[in-house]
Amino acid sequence: MKKLIFPLLFLLCLTAYKSVENPDYIDIQELRKIYSSGDSSKWPAAELHESVDKSKFQDIGVLPAVPYPAYNPYSKEKENLGKILFFDPRLSRSGQIACASCHNSELGWTDNLTRSFGHDRQTGKRNSMTILNSAYATSLFWDGRASSLEDQAQFPVQDPLEMNEKLTIAVDKIAKIKGYNSLFTEAFGDKKVTLERIQYAIATFERSINSPKSKFDQFVSGKSDIYTDQQVNGMHLFRTKAQCINCHNTPYFSDNQFHNDGQTLFGTKNEDFGRYNVTKDVKDIGKFRTPTLREVVNTRPWMHHGHFPTLLDVVELYNLGNPSPVQKKYLGTARDSLIPKVDPALKKLNLSKEEISDLLAFIETLSTPTRRIIIPEMPK
Repeated sequence: MKKLIFPLLFLLCLTAYKSVENPDYIDIQELRKIYSSGDSSKWPAAELHESVDKSKFQDIGVLPAVPYPAYNPYSKEKENLGKILFFDPRLSRSGQIACASCHNSELGWTDNLTRSFGHDRQTGKRNSMTILNSAYATSLFWDGRASSLEDQAQFPVQDPLEMNEKLTIAVDKIAKIKGYNSLFTEAFGDKKVTLERIQYAIATFERSINSPKSKFDQFVSGKSDIYTDQQVNGMHLFRTKAQCINCHNTPYFSDNQFHNDGQTLFGTKNEDFGRYNVTKDVKDIGKFRTPTLREVVNTRPWMHHGHFPTLLDVVELYNLGNPSPVQKKYLGTARDSLIPKVDPALKKLNLSKEEISDLLAFIETLSTPTRRIIIPEMPK
């Protein structure tokens, strides 16, 4: 009996030490049980910055069914037409660049380039965002200039750095291809080709590009053994000390808002005012749309400028509070009023190397293996 009492007393003392003398102690197995319970209301409270509107906050979780707007309901025929148009380079002036040129299914539906190449091999101004799970985005592009996937579809066609084609000419070219007659008839009831129909078809296809269930989705749905202890702790850090949850919330892992994270690159050749270029509101200088973290492992390099080759670089920058020193030569000049103001939520996180490793281990569970898509035959 004495042999049993001593180990028991030792464990009780150890537990007391961990809970009283070491308040930072976390019971990983308890967190595993709670986070994989299938009931997010049991999760520890997310640590949110005071700038976050808690009444509108939605925690991370499994994505709901894909939403389709009432004005553009889903049909398999429309998706099929949209897929063909997405891969058709004849929408571009050169006849060589398609939407798929910058959004490759085998590269996380982006191109893994710092900046994409467009018409005449010109380099774009920003990193290409993935279209994976874009059905859940409330605005598109880094600066949010498109209000929907339907609206977004027209921008690359007429952008001189991308497809560089007049919209009217692009529509006329598609209308002259006889092979499209039956496709438009199946999708819309007659063979008439319009810009709106092209937009609606491409948007319908893009809404079909979604992630399969990730390890994260399986874990929070009850498969408790799919996560390592490191990944469990990483998830907890994501929602608490690491502060990622402030912007990367909702099942989409993006708040669909705009933030200045200190990456305006003010005063350099890569200076980019982001959202301000759309709204012309000085409060929006340097703000960019929060990208989703789903499939983030597959969408390298990162940030709107594509200057971060590893996710460790990204986490380290936020851990340091994302410092963005202002060059003193601009103070008191005509550009003084344009000096960007970073998001108030940015601060030093003081994450240890172990915590950073745990956080990265969790973030990796949001991604799934890349998939190859069958490229459709182009109509003639």
